[in-house]
Amino acid sequence: MREGQARPLTMVSVRPVVASAATLAAGIMRSIAITAYAPASRRREFEQIAGNPGAHATRCRIFREKGAGTVPTIVLGGFVPDATETVEFQRSMLRRHGSIYYLNYPRSGFCRQMFSAQLSDLIEDLYRKGQKPLVMGVSFGAGLLVEFLKTAPEQIHQMIRGLVLASPVICTDDLIRPSRTKGEGVRILENNLKKILAADSDNHDELKKTIERARRCFQALFNAGAENRILGVRHLSIRRKINGVIEQTSARGGFERVRALGDFRFPDAGRSVFAGPVLVLLAEREDDILVQSSPTLALFREGSCHEQIFPRCSVKTVRSGNPDDGVAHASLIFHCDAYNSLIDGWYHKILYPRLQMAV
Repeated sequence: MREGQARPLTMVSVRPVVASAATLAAGIMRSIAITAYAPASRRREFEQIAGNPGAHATRCRIFREKGAGTVPTIVLGGFVPDATETVEFQRSMLRRHGSIYYLNYPRSGFCRQMFSAQLSDLIEDLYRKGQKPLVMGVSFGAGLLVEFLKTAPEQIHQMIRGLVLASPVICTDDLIRPSRTKGEGVRILENNLKKILAADSDNHDELKKTIERARRCFQALFNAGAENRILGVRHLSIRRKINGVIEQTSARGGFERVRALGDFRFPDAGRSVFAGPVLVLLAEREDDILVQSSPTLALFREGSCHEQIFPRCSVKTVRSGNPDDGVAHASLIFHCDAYNSLIDGWYHKILYPRLQMAV
């Protein structure tokens, strides 16, 4: 079966010992292909550390996977999994256009200023090599990217070729309803986020207990996506990595990621965030995670409202074609075929416009 090809919805039937060995081998192969990377200049990152010596604990880990083309992609994941796992079934497609760069968030903390410094250093590093990257943000990562671009200097904007925003979460109102809103019942994710945002950051025991509940929530959400599916070797390897991220992220690290989300502000109407080409991918079942009052869903679902913020924006709804298996929020792993055709088509459209005109 080719990389990225969808699998039928039946349960895995592989002997545990064989599956474990194959999963380990798959993980080793990935670690060989995806290696640590450091930009030649890390000026902004070091400035953050100079201003706050404790900031070194909030640095993202940057990885690179070499590709064949000259247009790299920078990947920003959601809360989980890491960026290196988020696009597991898009890797071969992205490598055709250029190398892939992954920003994995730290386990023990999170700082938006450090994230922005590292992303700026990486974008500038690639530009100095004559490469303008595409930046792909998924869920929380898309929100981080929007916040980054709202304050990034125009010089950085000019170094970016385009954006992919998959299931974007741009503010907390996408996941938490206004207090006066009733109906829909109480959602498990919404309830956990509200408790984390209300937690006393100085009360370690309370914070640990609150984050432990959130761990179980994220595990339940991922496991729900894996139900009634064949989990091949690569799926099992990714599941192992995802569970590792959930377990290894400290209470402080989880809290600071959610607090960063709490600081997101929805873009001002009429003010452009990014003038270059943007692809927004909304899952057909976004409403299972995002609340009905989500301003991001309203922005991208209601006509041309998004054009003021993203003047060159294309919005696509990702559909599986199977009513019993609708595409869920940020499901690039389990619904890769539905995503890949849209992403690859858009890449070709903006990277090879003359070829598109000839066709």
